[in-house]
Amino acid sequence: MSHPEVTHHTISANGIRQHYVEAGEGAPVVLLHGFPETHYAWRHQIPVLAQHYRVIAPDLRGYGETEKPAGGYDKRSMANDLRALLRELKIERIALVSHDRGARVATRFAKDHPEVVDRLVVMDNVPTRIVAQSFDARIARAYWFFLFHQVPDLPESLIAGKERAWLRHFFSDWCYDPHAISGDAFETYVRAYEAPGAVRGALADYRANAVDVAQDKEDADVLIQAPTLALWGEEFYAVGKMFDTASVWKGMARDVVTHAIPHAGHLPHEEQPEIVNRLLVDFLKGWQG
Repeated sequence: MSHPEVTHHTISANGIRQHYVEAGEGAPVVLLHGFPETHYAWRHQIPVLAQHYRVIAPDLRGYGETEKPAGGYDKRSMANDLRALLRELKIERIALVSHDRGARVATRFAKDHPEVVDRLVVMDNVPTRIVAQSFDARIARAYWFFLFHQVPDLPESLIAGKERAWLRHFFSDWCYDPHAISGDAFETYVRAYEAPGAVRGALADYRANAVDVAQDKEDADVLIQAPTLALWGEEFYAVGKMFDTASVWKGMARDVVTHAIPHAGHLPHEEQPEIVNRLLVDFLKGWQG
């Protein structure tokens, strides 16, 4: 089976230069990556989804080849990045698939722009407000990077020249198979985070935490209207093993289907792509644009 060609694009939207990859044609499906990744996280999903859909995978503000401005990392602003990108592409409605930090952006997007989201997928994510309200010593240990990444300036100094060690820690610690992300895949991420401003961009995403929590509290009682699929890795200590993830998402959206992915940690789309792809294709069935 031939795979649709993946093309790279940059476009100016919401005041920043945004990079995205695109493949296939048909109803639009947008993929939002998390940390410590870029659009490259979706390399196993894009060829499969592009058989049926127009797939668009941007690099979030601060990540990959997208611009890394000093500010604008609260999730409402990052959701507005996507809204502006879609306007430039003349796309009015999407299916939105998201992971980790991208799922925080997607959750905010689904609440702020409900008319644009036909269906929503969130992967291995506990909403910012839920993490904040549950915070204790046990969660602090698992979410230490939430705290470290919010320290002003110091993390950049400590990580500079050691991006490889910083990334290796997360990819090994967060995966069920500590070697799941290695070889070319790991090197691709290392190159992305060694780029000027890339570490600061990712940290800025975390540093917006207080604003993100405040935004989430304002409309905490507003349920996401779009049909929602919540997936998580069964083996990740900081999400599926620490929170009742199914209940969390049933409290976030009106119509939720949940699945724990076996033999996967925080990156189920990379560790168990066949299972994830099957669930995505099934959930997206009937999405006509």
